Amino acid sequence: MIQGRRILCIASRWDFDPTSKHQVMKQLMHRDNHVIWVNYHGTRRPGFSRRDLAAAWRTLGQSRRGPIRVSDRFTQMTPLLIPGRHEGWVGAINRRLVLAQIRAELRRAERRDPRPLQIWTFAPDVAFLAGQFGEDCLVYYCVDEFSQFECLDAATMQRREGELIERCDVVVTTSEPLFEAKRRLHPNTHLVRHGVDTDHFGRALDADRPVPPDVADLAPPIFGFFGLLDHWFDEALLADVAAATPDFSFVLIGQRRVPMPRLASLPNVRFLGRRPYEQLPDYCRAFDAGLLPFKRNAMTRCINPIKLREYLAAGLPVVSTSLPEAMRYRPAVRLADDAESFAEALTGLAGSLTPDRRRTIRRTVSDESWRCTVDRLDRIVLACASRGSTAGTPRAALTVT
Repeated sequence: MIQGRRILCIASRWDFDPTSKHQVMKQLMHRDNHVIWVNYHGTRRPGFSRRDLAAAWRTLGQSRRGPIRVSDRFTQMTPLLIPGRHEGWVGAINRRLVLAQIRAELRRAERRDPRPLQIWTFAPDVAFLAGQFGEDCLVYYCVDEFSQFECLDAATMQRREGELIERCDVVVTTSEPLFEAKRRLHPNTHLVRHGVDTDHFGRALDADRPVPPDVADLAPPIFGFFGLLDHWFDEALLADVAAATPDFSFVLIGQRRVPMPRLASLPNVRFLGRRPYEQLPDYCRAFDAGLLPFKRNAMTRCINPIKLREYLAAGLPVVSTSLPEAMRYRPAVRLADDAESFAEALTGLAGSLTPDRRRTIRRTVSDESWRCTVDRLDRIVLACASRGSTAGTPRAALTVT
């Protein structure tokens, strides 16, 4: 078991809704590890939108507070960086700033409680960290094909991720297409699919839990989605479906990062914005099925949506476009790639969800908890750490420029 270690976690902000990085690190904290979570913002190209400026201001405030020791097992820090593009002299200075601030926090932590160190990065562009801290293992936890994100530069991401994969000890991938792509680049690549908080989403089966008031007035059947509403969400598809099924209600929960004028104009579509993670099972109680209307492209081919398992753990059938990872859960998941077949699938599910059916669907993910996921990661990472780097020799630090 990975136990009694210090884990340097390089990831996006901790205060997002729980994703794989949050769930994995929580499990590792439960195993008596001290996690230093580094809020890393180097990956995304900065812009000048209101959202980007607000995020930059929030990041500056977090940086000025310095590292926050939340508990004996968790510290959060946001390195202070120069705003702007992460190439050229700005990028070189920022890399040195990140290293210096992490070293300072590691020195403080070691004085209090010496522990062997591992690095787990969920960011694809941090090869400059390899070998800098005497870590016994560097894990690249790859959850997306980052070069396909619209907010990232494809060539830069491919180059930076390639540098990281060359320097890391183990690559963990979360979908079959990602595994096939990354194992060509690193011999120690593993497929470990996402887990799910089965207990949390299982609350949707509790008949005593109330339906949230902002959906209690909707006429059934109700079909719901929760998650980030971004460029991978197929607005055109769902708008055609909703227009063709005016007696069905559609609920979309989550931050809307791209305009969705067609959906917003439909009377049977309700946008709720973000809702607390704690409340999602109650919304699932109101739904007849969960929705995954994602575009089909090179990016979504590689994703493994955590919400897919969350819907199933809540006892919901799912209607999804034909994502490779969604296909594994048929018949609880119905696949549809055009508006006609999507609407037909929803029509077949309308009014059919009984308590027994919910329990049957929930059992499809009963052995896929985050604890089971981290048990498997334990074995992979410990085997890597026990033999040193994959090349069999200690990893030398890169010269940071």
